Amino acid sequence: MITAPELSTIDDVLQELDRARRSGPLQHIVIPPCPELLTRLQKAMAAAEPDLNEVARIATSDVAMSATLLRAANSPVYSAGGAAVQTIGQAMNRLGLQHTAAVMTGFLARGALRVNAPQLQRFWERSTKRGLAMSHLAERLPGMSSDLAHTYGLFCHVGMPVMVQSVKGYLGTMVEAGARIDRSYVQTENANHRTDHAVVGALVCRLWRLAPTVTAAIRLHHDLDSLGERSADPEVNTLVSVGLLAEWLMRRHEALDPDADWVAHGAAAMDWLDVSEGDLLTWFEELQEAFDAV
Repeated sequence: MITAPELSTIDDVLQELDRARRSGPLQHIVIPPCPELLTRLQKAMAAAEPDLNEVARIATSDVAMSATLLRAANSPVYSAGGAAVQTIGQAMNRLGLQHTAAVMTGFLARGALRVNAPQLQRFWERSTKRGLAMSHLAERLPGMSSDLAHTYGLFCHVGMPVMVQSVKGYLGTMVEAGARIDRSYVQTENANHRTDHAVVGALVCRLWRLAPTVTAAIRLHHDLDSLGERSADPEVNTLVSVGLLAEWLMRRHEALDPDADWVAHGAAAMDWLDVSEGDLLTWFEELQEAFDAV
């Protein structure tokens, strides 16, 4: 694979993924197909004026997805003590179109990418929390797309369950990578398998036709030495930086110490976003109820 500093544009990232898929280490990775309902949802949401009726039809086509939307709309985060909603239309009105689509995307991704490994037992819980945190932060940072932020948060580490399913010995690599202090997690992955979860996660996004900005950010989310300097795209830098903030917020909520990426690059992420420690603490208080609800 190309080293991250050589990936100077989003197109570079996409081309690297395509080459590795054709003849490199990614050719033997099995990527589950994008769910048909998610493809329909993406098409409906991509229109200049999203088709609300189509989104509602998709939502009601699966009983479990409908129940998930109703549960989200009636959660303390959105209900604010109001009367319980009882129909998908009421749930969509309460959540708003973007949040409705975000909940549906998470539900469909969870169904397509099953997680059975004990090392990933809280994978979708944490992915959901990361998506919520990033969406919340996006609404407080000028010019940032809440939809892109949520999608990045949800799919950030999706390469891990895919590698569990496709790569022999990857569960052992996860244990080793978490224990080593002489090299990073992705360095251990690459040493053992010639690729890592950031690259595989980006490939999932590429094949599922998610936004190129999200694909590039997921590819680069552990290549942080040049954070804020690389020329790929300011939005890529912003997504990666907000991802670091979201991880810090989640770990604080879980009473865990900051991770190695935050220790090494948290200050650079805050500088890029022009946020203070006071901002972080305020956002942490704002997110408590949402985190608890997950």
